[in-house]
Amino acid sequence: MGSLTGRVAFITGAARGQGRAEAVRLAADGADIIAVDICDQIASVPYPLASADDLAATVKLVEDTGARIVAQRADVRDQQALASALQVGLDAFGRLDIVVANAGIAPMQSGPEGWRDVIDVNLTGVHNTVEVAKGPLVSQGEGGSMVLTSSVAGLVGIGSDDPGAIGYVAAKHGIVGLMRIYANLLAPHSIRVNSIHPAGVDTPMINNHATRAWLGSIAEKTPQDMGNALPVQVLQAEDIANAVAWLVSDEARYITGVALPVDAGSVNKR
Repeated sequence: MGSLTGRVAFITGAARGQGRAEAVRLAADGADIIAVDICDQIASVPYPLASADDLAATVKLVEDTGARIVAQRADVRDQQALASALQVGLDAFGRLDIVVANAGIAPMQSGPEGWRDVIDVNLTGVHNTVEVAKGPLVSQGEGGSMVLTSSVAGLVGIGSDDPGAIGYVAAKHGIVGLMRIYANLLAPHSIRVNSIHPAGVDTPMINNHATRAWLGSIAEKTPQDMGNALPVQVLQAEDIANAVAWLVSDEARYITGVALPVDAGSVNKR
């Protein structure tokens, strides 16, 4: 039996990248999965977002572990749609134990529309995820664990003067505030809330022409060092999933209110 056998995890942004890796890892540890993704494009995002085929691939990978999965298309900006998607999973599995608020975008070189969209998805979307999940967790009365996906950009002021990039850093810093207040609000119910802060991860959000071009423009314009302390250029999605799996497990049962970098020493280097 895995360490998460009998538990159910609700994961946003699950169609690919870190969300997919987290779904597969938690499933391998025994959890059933409620997977949500928008599977649609947002105009300000200059790279392709996940597709319905991507979400179907996540379903197959989770099922290959022997776990069950319910997959729904929903936009985290729409709290009611998100609640409806979660309810489908609750109807199927009868419980909820783990929440991974992972959905995010990086419209770094976008204008004012990029600011609005990145705040709406990366910050309000996380708030919506917690809001729709906290009720079932509290009423269930058995505690639980939430992990909110931030970034090293939620701990240090790195980036460019583009509105989308500024919004990204603001949203990722805002997630720390959400994590800290929810950790206090939900602690009486034995619900733990932590945030995770990856450095650059080899996912479609980072490994695309637009984001690579933005990173190149920073190197040309400013003296910022965007590298890691350890001799690794980029992390893998599985590295983040491994940390999430530990945070939601009983091995971390007394860890709450913590902003955990998984960053090859990137924050410490600054």
